[in-house]
Amino acid sequence: MTSIGGAEMVDWNLAVATATRLVRPGPEVSRDEARAVVAELRRHARAAEEHVRGFTRMGGEEAHDTPVLVVDRPGWVRANVAGFRELLKPLLDKMQERRGDSPGGAVLGAVGGKVTGVELGMLLSFLASRVLGQYETFAPATRDLPAGANGGGRLLLVAPNIVHVERELDVEPHDFRLWVCLHEETHRTQFSAVPWLRDHLEGEIQAFLAETDVDPMTVLERVREAAQSLAGGRPEGEEEDGGRSFMELVQTPSQREILGRLTAVMSLLEGHADFVMDGVGPEVVPSVAEIREKFQQRRAKGASRLDMALRKLLGLDAKLRQYRDGERFVRAAVEQAGMDGFNRVWTSPNTLPTKAEIAKPADWVARMHRRTES
Repeated sequence: MTSIGGAEMVDWNLAVATATRLVRPGPEVSRDEARAVVAELRRHARAAEEHVRGFTRMGGEEAHDTPVLVVDRPGWVRANVAGFRELLKPLLDKMQERRGDSPGGAVLGAVGGKVTGVELGMLLSFLASRVLGQYETFAPATRDLPAGANGGGRLLLVAPNIVHVERELDVEPHDFRLWVCLHEETHRTQFSAVPWLRDHLEGEIQAFLAETDVDPMTVLERVREAAQSLAGGRPEGEEEDGGRSFMELVQTPSQREILGRLTAVMSLLEGHADFVMDGVGPEVVPSVAEIREKFQQRRAKGASRLDMALRKLLGLDAKLRQYRDGERFVRAAVEQAGMDGFNRVWTSPNTLPTKAEIAKPADWVARMHRRTES
C-alpha cells in the first residue's frame, strides 16, 4: 500500500484483512438454505421498490441503475472500506502532505498507516455482524462490487445478519426479510429520486472533514480534553457535555455546526425509511406489528454492556435517536401537510428541515407554507 511520497495514511488492505479475520461467523445454514435466502432477498428487493414508490409518490417508472448486492459479512467489510477510501481521500491527502514536511514522516506514516488499518479493521469487525442492510451512497465500482453509473451507489443486504436477527426475534422469516428490504429500498429511492441529495450530503461531509485539524499536538490536546470530560474530570467551571459521544467531543465548533445539519438530514432519511416501513408494512407484511415491537425492543436494549459502551463511544446511540426523532418528524409533517406537502422536503437543500425543526415539525410545515404563499 504505497503512494507518491511514501506509505498511505491508512493501510486499507490491512483493515480488510483484520476485519475479516476478527468478524464472527454467521448463523449455521446449509448451502441450499443460503441460496434460498439470497434468492428471496433479491425478490423482496424488487418487490419493495414498487411498494415504496407507490406509497411515497417518489420516482418515476425508470429503472434504478443502482445494483442490489446480497453479501456476507466480509463482503460488507470490503464494500465499506472501498467507500471510506473514496470519501476520506481529500482529508488523507491533506494529512499526507503535512506529514511529508516533517522529519521521518515517511517512516512514521508507514507505521501509523498499519496501526490505523488494524484499528479500522477492529471497528468494522464489530459493525459487520450488526448491519442488516445499507444503501452505500458514495460507492466506487470495483471488480467484485459493482455500483451505479455516474457516481450512483449500491444497495447491500447482509444475508447472515438478517437470518441471525430473524432467529433471535423468533419472527416469520419471509415477513422479516421483506420488512428489512422496505427500509433499505426507501433509502435507495430517496437518492435515486432526488438527484441533488448525494452531492449535497457529500459537500457537507467534505466541509466537515476540511475542518479537521491535522496537527498532531492539537488533536492530542482535544482527545485529552474529551477523555477528561468522559471520565467526569472536567476542569473547574466547565459545563456538562450534555451526554455527547467521544466522537462529538473531539470536534471543533465549526464541525459541530456542520454536524447539526448532517444530523438533521440523517434523521430525515432514517425516519422516512421507518415511516415507509410502517406505512407499507400492514398491507404486505402480515406480521409487521409483531416484528416492529420485537425489533424496537432489540434496538433499545442493545446486546450487552460492552455493546452499549461501544455504541456510546462511537455515537451509535445517537443514530438510534435519529430513527425515533426522524420518524416522528415525518409522521407529523405528513399528517399536517399530506404526502405531497411533505415531499416538498426533497425540493432543494433549503427545504430540508433544520435540527430544530426535526424536533418541531410544525415549524417546518409553517416555513414551507409561507414559501408556497409568497
